[in-house]
Amino acid sequence: MRRDYFRRVTAAAMAGVLAAALGACGGSDGGDDRVEVVFSYLWAGAEAAALERIIADFNDSQDEIEVRGVSNPDFQKQLTSMSGAQGSFDISDHFGNGVGAWASKGILAPLDDFIEADRLDTDDFVPAAMSQMRYEGQTYSMPIALHAQMLLYNKKLYAEAGIEGPPETTEEWAEQIAKLTKQEADGTITQLGYANAEINTSFTTLGFMFGGAWDDQSGRPTPADPGNVAGLEFYTENIPGAYGVEQVRDFTSGFGEYASAQNPFYVDKVATIIDGEWQSVFIDQYAPNLDWGVAPLPYPAARPELADTTQVTTSTLFIPRNAKHPEEAWEFMKYLLSEDAMVQFTLALGNLPARISLLDDPRYDTLPQFSTWLDALRSPNVQSLASTPWSAEYTSDLGQAFDDIAQQRTSPAEGLADVADKVSSYAP
Repeated sequence: MRRDYFRRVTAAAMAGVLAAALGACGGSDGGDDRVEVVFSYLWAGAEAAALERIIADFNDSQDEIEVRGVSNPDFQKQLTSMSGAQGSFDISDHFGNGVGAWASKGILAPLDDFIEADRLDTDDFVPAAMSQMRYEGQTYSMPIALHAQMLLYNKKLYAEAGIEGPPETTEEWAEQIAKLTKQEADGTITQLGYANAEINTSFTTLGFMFGGAWDDQSGRPTPADPGNVAGLEFYTENIPGAYGVEQVRDFTSGFGEYASAQNPFYVDKVATIIDGEWQSVFIDQYAPNLDWGVAPLPYPAARPELADTTQVTTSTLFIPRNAKHPEEAWEFMKYLLSEDAMVQFTLALGNLPARISLLDDPRYDTLPQFSTWLDALRSPNVQSLASTPWSAEYTSDLGQAFDDIAQQRTSPAEGLADVADKVSSYAP
């Protein structure tokens, strides 16, 4: 599922539970001879319940380690704990693009010795995901779940517009967007051929689709890459440039909540979106009668080598440098990264597995149209944003530029050039 929705919980509701749990952590062991490992995770609700089942399975599988899960969706509390001499937890999870920032602070334990000693085959993990796990030549985290962007389309709206199927090229997509957009005589939009599900992810994905790169091989930002500019120009030319920025803003301001039955894609207001695999679960939950399809992202006709491009983001596991029991935490991490546990975990959350060897696993057949997202992870054009010490700053600057570009306060070339000017101020 979509990670920001996945991890949202009411912190107030969990605060009492967290305080009680951390207060009970004074000893290094559980109630018996087992070593107690505290797993402070960012999930809650149904996702936390699924994770607790996996924790129970691990605890039942051996008699040396007792893992205790603590739902703690507060990054600041994590950082505070990891900054002390001895932390309050032994293992936790994060997002892939945050690995470099935390590793550069010296608060993550490198995992390479564990990986080498246990001969963990890191080649079985999607390369674009593994690239986010490393900082300055060392591995500081491991991916447990992936999230990939694909093109979703409303089959009912396609049929009404006389369109047979999804586009292969961006030129075809532009033609379809025009046919799928409805606008009244006064300019009021009643149906839009394409709308961003989440602007930062949609815009960075558009850049990748046009052959762009948001970072170079060293991880330095390259926002003004010509492919990035071309991707954002595609959006501005075909949406606000074609139908009016005020009209688009008025139309999108009336959209319902993303994770609800009022999602604009579910109620026939938007014909195509770029979005992630969690939609397989969301649509089944919120719009079970929706007639929808999912397809690879289109590519420029002149660039067929860009076919099957997608952007992945990662959910990761790490051990803090000040963990009380790092060896035992690694044993639990290995269990979470095993094939059966990873399938159980990702199925419960509606996410993609990080292991290439699981892409054909029939257990994912229970999720509607999930195979298209799974197949996307085989592509040589799977892309990810670099994980660096300045990832948060870069993401913030891009977000402001993306909003200015979408609102046509600036052009894609000018907006991305402004971000490029700010890059020099980032810490080396």
